[in-house]
Amino acid sequence: MKRLKRISPKSLGKVFGALYALLGLIFGLFFLVLSLVAGIGSEDGAMSMLFGIGAPILLPILYGVMGLVFGFITAWLYNFIAKKVGGIEVEVE
Repeated sequence: MKRLKRISPKSLGKVFGALYALLGLIFGLFFLVLSLVAGIGSEDGAMSMLFGIGAPILLPILYGVMGLVFGFITAWLYNFIAKKVGGIEVEVE
């Protein structure tokens, strides 16, 4: 058994940031399609479509920043706790 003793906060922050940005893009495209379909024929169609068009741009940025911050915090907390309890045991081949 190998033990994971430490995670680089910068490294995990970058990975989480990229992963969350990709998820933000997927959710943004979903909201775009949803708002375009919901906006057809409704009185609030312009506002709905404006949000939908902005979603694929804003959500990846917002999610990416959140992922970077949460990845950094997660790695820092893991390192703090791993010092106390010994880390996670993994089996590698």
